[in-house]
Amino acid sequence: MRIIESEFSNHIIKSVQKDLGNIYFFNHIAVVEFNDGVHVDIGNSKEIFDEINSYFGTTKPFGVIANRVNSYSVKLIDADLFRKKVKNLCSYAVVSYNLAGKMNAEIENSFCLSENISYNSIKEAINSVYKKVKNKTCFSLN
Repeated sequence: MRIIESEFSNHIIKSVQKDLGNIYFFNHIAVVEFNDGVHVDIGNSKEIFDEINSYFGTTKPFGVIANRVNSYSVKLIDADLFRKKVKNLCSYAVVSYNLAGKMNAEIENSFCLSENISYNSIKEAINSVYKKVKNKTCFSLN
């Protein structure tokens, strides 16, 4: 389910469309919906990180949810470089709607030194991420 079709749509403060996909901003969370077929790596994701850093700054704790409504790939070898771009990230989640998406989330999870990041619904992900950010239980992906 796209975030704009969810019960949370009326809480979206700002939305931005980029070449890689759409970013929806809430008070403490950014939901990213990458376009179908894109490959996300450190080289082509600058616009996404610029938007996130512009919105949250460099000190405000926040969370990111990758809402996998489309099929896309992520260059996981760039994980360390991604982390350096968002130092105040407190929580990360992936919402998957099919087996392939769940498998990708499990692979992404292996690159995070935190609890499970995989969720079955946008509601579960938002509730979990919001709670972690509000409690400022920032985790390290290192």
